[in-house]
Amino acid sequence: MEVIEAIVTDGIEVEESTATVSTLIDSEKSKTDFVWTLQATWHLVRVRLEMEAEFEQPVCKKKKLWETVAERVNARLRAEACQDATVRAFECDLKWRNMLATYRKNAERVKRLGDHSVHWEFFRTMHQVLGRSYEEIEAQRRAKISNTKVGKAMASKKYTPILPTPTLTAPPLTAIPNRPPQDVLQLYLELQERKLSMWAQQKALEERKIEAINNLARAISSLSRDSADQFSKEPTITDPLSSLTSQN
Repeated sequence: MEVIEAIVTDGIEVEESTATVSTLIDSEKSKTDFVWTLQATWHLVRVRLEMEAEFEQPVCKKKKLWETVAERVNARLRAEACQDATVRAFECDLKWRNMLATYRKNAERVKRLGDHSVHWEFFRTMHQVLGRSYEEIEAQRRAKISNTKVGKAMASKKYTPILPTPTLTAPPLTAIPNRPPQDVLQLYLELQERKLSMWAQQKALEERKIEAINNLARAISSLSRDSADQFSKEPTITDPLSSLTSQN
C-alpha cells in the first residue's frame, strides 16, 4: 500500500509541476507579444534620439541604456493610457535596428533622387539627429574598404568590354557598358548591413531563450523547495503494535 500511495503521489506532483511550468511559459510568451503601434514607435524614436549622445560614448553599457529606453517608453504609454502591454529592452533594441536599416536605405535614396523621393514618416526626425553621424560613418567605412587589398583591386581594375563578332547579315552590336566599381562597393556594403541585421536578430532570440531557461529553472527550484517543506510538516504515524510491545 505504501508503494502504491507513493507512486500516485509522485504522479500528481509531476502533473502539477508540468501544469505550473507550462503556465509560466505561456505567461512569459504573452509578455513578449508587444505590438508596435504608430504612437509607440514615435515614442521609441523620440526617446532613442534624446539619448543619442549617451549611446555614442566610447565606453557605455548598451544593455543598461536600452533598459532606460524601455522604461521611458512604457512611462509615456502609461501616461497616455493607450496600451496595456509592456515593451522590453531587447524589443526596443531590435525595433530600432530595423528602423535604422530603413533610415539608411532612405538616406541613400535621398542622395540619388533628392528629398522629395522619401515619404517615410520617421525619416525627417531621425535625419535631423543621425544625418551627420551617418555620413561620417559611411565615409569611414568607404575609406577602410578602399585601403584593403580588395578595395584597391576594385578601384584599379579596368573592365574591357567584349565585342561580338560582326556578321554580314546583321550590323555590329554596341559594346556592353562598363559597371563602375562604385556599384560593386555599394552591393558589398548592403550585404554587410544584412549580415549585421541577421546577427542582431539571432542574438536577441538567443537572449530570450536563455531568459526563458533561467525562469524555468527558478520555477522548478521553487517547486522542489515547496514540496520539501510540505513533506517535513506532515505528521509521522507510529505503529500501535510497537507501542504496546514497549509498554509490556
